[in-house]
Amino acid sequence: MLGARGANSMKTVLFACVHNAGRSQMAAAFFSGMADPTLARATSAGTEPAATVHPEVVATMAELDLDLGRAPLRKLTPELARGVHLMVTMGCGEACPAVPGLRVVDWSIEDPKGRSAGEVRRIRDEIRERVRALIVSEGWGE
Repeated sequence: MLGARGANSMKTVLFACVHNAGRSQMAAAFFSGMADPTLARATSAGTEPAATVHPEVVATMAELDLDLGRAPLRKLTPELARGVHLMVTMGCGEACPAVPGLRVVDWSIEDPKGRSAGEVRRIRDEIRERVRALIVSEGWGE
């Protein structure tokens, strides 16, 4: 069952930020491309979802052939968070729901909204490396 916390089941990682239009979208895209899909999957959500992914994020991810132009944006709800193994927060602070028993890791990463291409690339690359390290530490690599 997806999202179950049993030892032999698929794990779901929820990447959460405020608008679900930048950091969390990048992290979920990198995770989906790097993790073994039989072991773990990613989703993303925001406490106040935007209407679309930030254009500077779409452009910077497109440089790596990752298309976020039509990525779904979701509201972060306690119900959504209850169905995951791990929640990685990036800037939503106390607005992220507290779910008893849910492991939460906070990554202090700048918001790419409105930043220059160089700054968005730096943020993107930091997220990619953190995602890679998470996958390795959890044994979710291919």
